[in-house]
Amino acid sequence: MNSQLIHVKTISEFHRSAGLPPPEHPLISVINLEELKKPLVVGSFTRLFDFYSVSLKKNFHLKMKYGQQEHDFDEGILHFMAPGQVLTIHIEEGQIHNPSGWMIFFHPDLLWNTPLAKTIKHYDFFGYAANEALFLSDKEENILNGIAANIAQEYYANIDKFSQSVIIAQLELLLTYADRYYQRQFITRKQSSHEMLNRLEDILNAYFNSGALAKNGLPSVAYVAETLYVSPNYLSTLLKTLTGLSTQQHLHNKLIELAKEKLSTTHLSISEIAYGLGFEHLASFSKLFKSKTNLSPLEFRQSFN
Repeated sequence: MNSQLIHVKTISEFHRSAGLPPPEHPLISVINLEELKKPLVVGSFTRLFDFYSVSLKKNFHLKMKYGQQEHDFDEGILHFMAPGQVLTIHIEEGQIHNPSGWMIFFHPDLLWNTPLAKTIKHYDFFGYAANEALFLSDKEENILNGIAANIAQEYYANIDKFSQSVIIAQLELLLTYADRYYQRQFITRKQSSHEMLNRLEDILNAYFNSGALAKNGLPSVAYVAETLYVSPNYLSTLLKTLTGLSTQQHLHNKLIELAKEKLSTTHLSISEIAYGLGFEHLASFSKLFKSKTNLSPLEFRQSFN
């Protein structure tokens, strides 16, 4: 499916492309989705923004896939994008589009000389590269709608020396609540999360059994995440929540379990085992093994004699 790339560099440019009046402020915009009345053009469109986007969308019946599954926008969904990320929308012939909700765009320049300029990088949901939307309960949705309304009120008011500080404070509050709700989602979505763990195990088992370890070494976190169609940040956050381990720790544990199996059930030398597991140097294998088991590979093997 061919997709037209649309690079949107400024918030004003987005307003023009969407048929909206010019923004009240060049570095931030609050948009009521019901105002997006521009006729739909059939096809696929990939948009790349140079600014942040936070949106709560309902009745958004366009095909947009986030993460492991297509999401139903009849329910309240909060979605985040950071500068440089892309989002593809597919529009079919005769499709009806009556969205509700809101979008808040803000340019990185808005955050200059504020603590949020640094802390915004700590919010994992901006690193998910549009892979995971946030499902909201009615209560959560009402709270965020209230914060968005406060931002809108300040956005449409006359700009004074307090405007930026008030808007930044409300954005920080919005992001803090979103962070809380994301952690709740990771914990409560056990079924899909466990499906992800099962898929992860299948991928790692297939990789380890293929002989790729000896040739290519341990798979990278980026490779595993890409194979699961999620971002590295999302995968690590999910694993941390479910298992207390990062992706790298999970990979190392998987590797050590395989090493234990070979040390206890084969007559391969420790060097042969190390090289078969993708280690270029025996010392590196011994160091990792001891850090995980408190025993050297030789001491572990001798414990079975």
